[in-house]
Formats: sequence, structure tokens, C-alpha cells
Amino acid sequence: MTAVLLLSFVFLLALGIPVAFVLGLTPLAAMAVRGETPLVLLAQRIFTGIDNPILMAVPFFILAGNLMSRGSMTMRLVAFCSAIVGGIRGGLAYINIAVSMVFAGISGAAVADTSAVGSVLIPAMKRDGYPPDFSAALTATSSTIGPVIPPSIPFIVYGVLAEVSIASLFLAGIVPGLLLGLFQAGVVKHSSRRMGFPRASRPGLKETVRSTRDAALVLVMPVLIVGGILSGVFTPTEAGCVAVFYAMFIGLFVYKDLKIKDIPAILLETGLTSSLVLLVIGTASIFSWLLASEEVPRVIAETMLSFTDSKVVILLLVNFVLLVIGTFMETTASLIILTPVLLPLMVEIGVDPLHFGVIIVLNLVIGLTTPPVGVCLFVACSISRMRLESVSRAIVPFLLASIAVLIICTFWSGLVTAIPEWFGYRVLAAS
Repeated sequence: MTAVLLLSFVFLLALGIPVAFVLGLTPLAAMAVRGETPLVLLAQRIFTGIDNPILMAVPFFILAGNLMSRGSMTMRLVAFCSAIVGGIRGGLAYINIAVSMVFAGISGAAVADTSAVGSVLIPAMKRDGYPPDFSAALTATSSTIGPVIPPSIPFIVYGVLAEVSIASLFLAGIVPGLLLGLFQAGVVKHSSRRMGFPRASRPGLKETVRSTRDAALVLVMPVLIVGGILSGVFTPTEAGCVAVFYAMFIGLFVYKDLKIKDIPAILLETGLTSSLVLLVIGTASIFSWLLASEEVPRVIAETMLSFTDSKVVILLLVNFVLLVIGTFMETTASLIILTPVLLPLMVEIGVDPLHFGVIIVLNLVIGLTTPPVGVCLFVACSISRMRLESVSRAIVPFLLASIAVLIICTFWSGLVTAIPEWFGYRVLAAS
């Protein structure tokens, strides 16, 4: 049955059928071959897959990101970051990275980041003389910081699957997220010298104070969300509710650029996105359950350990597999299918589940910008009106920088686990 499950999955995916439907149809074929499994289990497994209160945080964080992108909050972040890093060569490129890092502390979704930041900064970078393909590549890559710096929707999904504390995963993502931003800035610095990017205008003290004041309430938002979760004041789901209330309050009553008439459209957009995510979670849970029932995780662990017991070799192989799968599959679906399969192997070779959570999420978010089917890549191409081939060439240095961060975080586990340990979270396995 395992062969039928995997072959039908690859075949349907190759036909271009949406992942959510592939994950629902594939188990049907496998269960038809097995015969004795009642089809009612399909509905039961879908319901079981999404029947977790923590997953309620997902639509709330999506809604918070949508509320932010509709108002002037993104523009205020851009003005604030311009005041901080203005006056240096390639300033707008650095601003792009900085805004994405702040936005990451609010929405936790890469595609939302690409859309919100790209719609503002890609046209601005074009006007300042930056190559359009470079602007699109940078925006797509910087948006991948979103699912790594807390709060993070992929970390929430992984935490539910691996039964790892969501707060500890959020803490573990801080250093890798900062490293992604730092390495991307390194690529920008090199490109600025090579391509002769313009210097951003340096704002005066008065303008700096004004932009800081205007963005102050937006900057409080990630501190409120992450600080509230880490201090135990509220759960991730409650944090999502707080984020929505806060974004709606300052948009409607403080900045007054969000109108009541805009709310239904924002709710509809959020509902469509959330329903797609939850449908993927539900159908992927069937696929994952069938793999577990066929003891695929045990077989994979035994097979790999029979070839080599080298932790380094196994981690390199797992990273390669995850990078390839992340290129072709949606992040949430990949997490739900691969976490139960690979986690037992990781524990067997001494990798802590917390550490592996960061490894798998880093791999999959890199896939969001990897040609030919990276979702963030398509969004950036759409905004910049550039051909995929051109942006794909421009994104190569950024991909190499992201992979360098992945390798560092894979083999230097202390970078990932240090902050969670400082906050009292125990690392269960030697990594």
C-alpha cells in the first residue's frame, strides 16, 4: 500500500492538482487497495487533524497581517526603517530587510510579508534605480524571515505535531531569523559595491523623531505578541486574538486609515486563506496517518542507519531531501507529512526535537523562494512584473546565503537552543 500511496501522490502532484486535493485523493487510492479500511476514517482523520485549539492561532495571525497590510502600518514601518538605516549605499535594500524582520514579529507568514512589503518597496526601489529583478529577489528572500522570527505559523504547526512547546520554538527561531537578516544584508553590501546602488537620503533629526513617533504603536505590536507568549500572560491562540484587536484598534481609531467598510473584504480574504491552510492540515493528517500505520518512519530510520550511523551524513541527507521537497510542496503540508516520518530518526541520532523544528522550518521556507515553483518568488514576480527566469538568476546569491545559515544552524545546535535554555526549557537530547 505504501507504494500506491507514494506513486499516486507523485502522479497527481505532477498533473498540477492542488496539494490539498492531492493529499485527500491519494489516501483514497491507497485505502481502495487495502480494502478493509472504512472510508468513514477519512472524514474522522480530517477532523482529528484540525481539532486542536492551538491551530486557532493560525487564522488570527493571518488576519492580523491582513489588517496591517491594508492600512498605513507598512508605510510607517518603511519610514521608521529609512530613518534608522538611511544615508548608506543601498539603503532601500537594507530597509527592505529591516521592514521584513519587523513584519515577521506580527504575521508569521512569508507570503503575507512578500505582498505587504513588496507592494511598497519594489516600486520605490525601481524609482531609485535598483534593478527590478534584484528588488523582487530581495523582497522574496527577506520575506522568508517571517516564518522564522516569532510568531511563526510553521512553528505552531510543528509544535502541535511534535508535541514541543510553542514558546520554546519561538525562542529557538530568534537567532536563526537574525542570522538570515544579517546574511542577506551581506549579499546587499556586496551587490551595492558591484552594481553601484544609490545612497538613500539621510533624514534629519526632526524627521527621525517624527517617523519613530508615527511607527511607535506598530513597533509595540511584536513586543506585545512575543513578550506576552514568552512571559506566560497568554497562549499563542490568545496572542493571535490580541494581535487582531490591537491592529484593528490602531487602524480604526488611532491612525484612522482602516475603514469599517474594509473589514468584510479583509475577513473574507482571511477566511479563504485560513480555510486553505486548515484543509491542507486536515488532508495531510490522513496521509501522515497512513504512513505511520504502514510503519514508514521506522523503516526509513532503520534503512538510513543501516547505511551510515554518522550524524553529519544523515543531517546532510535530510537537509537535501527537505530542500527539494520544500521547493515543490506547500510548507504546512510538508511539515505534517515529514515531521512524523523524520522526527524518530532525528531523535535516534541525538537531535533534539526543538533543534529539528528549526532545521525543518528553515529548509521549507528556503523552498518558498527556490525556482521554479517558490510561492514567494511568484508573488514578487507578479508585483515587479518581471519574468521568473530573470528573478531566478538574481535570487541565487540570496539562496546561497540562506543555505549557509541553514548549515550553521544544523551543525551548531547551541545557536538554536541557547535562548530556550536560558528561559528554562530543557533540551531533552544531546544535539
